[in-house]
Amino acid sequence: MGDEFIIAGVDEAGRGPLAGPVFAAAVILDPLRPITGLADSKILSASKRDSLYILIKETALSWSIAGASVEEIDELNILQATLLAMQRAVNGLSVQPDEVLVDGNRLPKLSMPAQAIVKGDSKVQAISAASILAKVERDKLMVDYYQRYPDFAFHLHKGYGTKQHLAEIEQFGFLDVHRKTFNPVRALLMRQGKL
Repeated sequence: MGDEFIIAGVDEAGRGPLAGPVFAAAVILDPLRPITGLADSKILSASKRDSLYILIKETALSWSIAGASVEEIDELNILQATLLAMQRAVNGLSVQPDEVLVDGNRLPKLSMPAQAIVKGDSKVQAISAASILAKVERDKLMVDYYQRYPDFAFHLHKGYGTKQHLAEIEQFGFLDVHRKTFNPVRALLMRQGKL
């Protein structure tokens, strides 16, 4: 490595769902090995995300994926748990960045300079790359959940509060992987006298 300024991009996946951990990824792209097609993971097709996920892992100077558990989300709140996952992702990088660019408007506690960039996943390639790693990693976990809990179509709704998911909770109750502080899980628990 020469004296170039090293930037890490950070983004999260899974703030909104009713189930599962929140994931964050940090990526330092290699300027000598540009990746075409990087974009906000939400606008990419699943197959495009999957192929970019492999490419990012193969070509980035460093990458790290971390999470915060359902228990941490319920204990801290989703914002603090997200920031914790981001902090863990940055700390997991094998290369120390000079600056960290984080998608959104809040920063995790970090030991190096950082700035928050609203809609950063569509403006900064390293953040786009991080958004792809975090999303694909979380989606893979949702497929595992579906195999573990076949009554719940986690492979389809990814834990979000869709009509189907709410009907599943109503019919089968909630699982350990559900976030108990999130409505409507919380409302259901209260109705059942469990909160």
